[in-house]
Amino acid sequence: MKKLLIIAATLSLAACSKVNVENYEKIKIGMDKSEVEVFLGSADNCVEKTLHTNCVWGDDAKNIEVILVSNKVTLFTKKGLANN
Repeated sequence: MKKLLIIAATLSLAACSKVNVENYEKIKIGMDKSEVEVFLGSADNCVEKTLHTNCVWGDDAKNIEVILVSNKVTLFTKKGLANN
């Protein structure tokens, strides 16, 4: 029974993923990272480069990548989402 509850909880979390087209379309050039985090949550991975930061929400198959300069969105892309 406990395994069934864990599986059900995992599936419900996957179904509620914040990495979706609706949230991708909310991203705008010039937004602060904190504004993006309001609807996407914390990034799964951020890598600081010399002049910018790359942040990714999701995994290799399905993700939203945002490039930030001075903590502002300058470029964003999606992979594996509907309407790709």
